[in-house]
Amino acid sequence: MDIRTGSFMELTQWITGGRSTFHRAGKRPSLCRCKTFRVAVLRRSCSWVCFIAFVCGLFLLLGVCFLNLFDPQLQPLSLTGVEPRDVTLLLWTHPFGRYRRLPDCEARFGIRGCVLTDDRRMYPGADAIIMHHREIVTNATALPSDPRPHGQKWIWMNFESPSHTRGLRQFEGLFNLTMTYRADSDIFLPYGYLVTRLHPQANAPHTRPRRPHLLAWVISNWSESQARVEYYRRLVNYVDVDVFGRAGVPLPEDSTVVRTVRRYLFYLALENSQHPDYITEKLWNSLLAGAVPVVLGPPRENYERFLPHDAFIHVDDFSSPRLLAQYLMLLRRSPTLLQRHLAWRRSYTVHLTAFWAEHYCTACRVVRNHSLRTNTITNLQRWFES
Repeated sequence: MDIRTGSFMELTQWITGGRSTFHRAGKRPSLCRCKTFRVAVLRRSCSWVCFIAFVCGLFLLLGVCFLNLFDPQLQPLSLTGVEPRDVTLLLWTHPFGRYRRLPDCEARFGIRGCVLTDDRRMYPGADAIIMHHREIVTNATALPSDPRPHGQKWIWMNFESPSHTRGLRQFEGLFNLTMTYRADSDIFLPYGYLVTRLHPQANAPHTRPRRPHLLAWVISNWSESQARVEYYRRLVNYVDVDVFGRAGVPLPEDSTVVRTVRRYLFYLALENSQHPDYITEKLWNSLLAGAVPVVLGPPRENYERFLPHDAFIHVDDFSSPRLLAQYLMLLRRSPTLLQRHLAWRRSYTVHLTAFWAEHYCTACRVVRNHSLRTNTITNLQRWFES
């Protein structure tokens, strides 16, 4: 609540009847007592107004912080109004040992002031270093042996789930910042996210998709111990599923996952493990292809932090795979019901995070625009596995 001088004066005149509330000599005692009472009322009213303004301002601030939490593109301004200085970010290893040309952050993402390098000779002058977990945990590369320059930040980057992340204990007290898919990371970047359309569309794209096939699943890492494989084996008793990838029919050489899924109404976006915020490209590829994702992963409430309620179908919505199969067949016969799961496309588009260019530029932007903590993380394993 913003209380301006004019409003405050109007409030004062309303309480006092437009007369002064100060005691003057020579006035009758009864009148002085009345005006003294009005002063007390005014003071109490102002106190309440100030208290309400403080509470409203606090809630407004918390609301803004919450909304900004899930906006990976947000670039906060410097509080001083001065352009932050350029920073140098050193990529210690290319993820999974595959070299990729480093991006121009300004040209590709509009992020200025970032100097990216993979030249380790730049270590003494680097503002921050990104280290990908897989390489450092397998001893594929040694950590820097020289003393760490003052103020240099070490960033732990990992986009695998805790079920596929080992050796965290040895890195306690080593890193300053975390960069993962988890929303409570120091540098948060999900596998994908929705972008609000500047001009919402009256009719969503693909709201009446003419797709010849019902349900597809692309999977490369097949293990009988996975919950998703067990669920699939139960589901195929009631509905046909076209399986692609190493565990099924190879994808056509001239096709991609998104292009293949565009021929289907539904797609099984089943995660290999269930952890908070672990929602991978499986979901976002499905949305990008215009298919309705059937998800297995964290609880529905976790998905709804990033998606509208009807943008997906959660396996937990049904007490058995048989009921899920019946619902999918019902949607196939009823375009009106299917419309519910596609209506979100009127207001949003899908952004699929660009691995790994977007990660480097996002990290560089955060290091440049924020005076982040320089203390080390002493509970890395407990936090990531929680």
